[in-house]
Amino acid sequence: MSKTLFQRIIAREIPAVIEYEDERCIVIHDIDPQAPVHLLVIPKQVITRVGDAVSADEAVLGHLLLIAGAVAKKLQLARGFRLVINHGPDACESVPHLHVHLLAKRQLAWPPG
Repeated sequence: MSKTLFQRIIAREIPAVIEYEDERCIVIHDIDPQAPVHLLVIPKQVITRVGDAVSADEAVLGHLLLIAGAVAKKLQLARGFRLVINHGPDACESVPHLHVHLLAKRQLAWPPG
């Protein structure tokens, strides 16, 4: 099985603008931003989709949300931000490696979509 785009970024085979990194995840700037701030919080462990996660992934999933909040605080996004996790083609998932989108610095419509 070939590496996902995100595995290649984590391995530094493909360049990315990195906002944060630790032993469990990396936060990069999206190359096709949908908001003035559009970051991707990506686990280094491959979890294909959120719906495919198992109980053993609980700590990683929680870590992603905590890091998203910490990065939002660092970037002073107190007015608001949105976290999005896509699952499958109908949700416009483009990379089969779970990731959390952090979007901010514009009014985000509700309902989304």
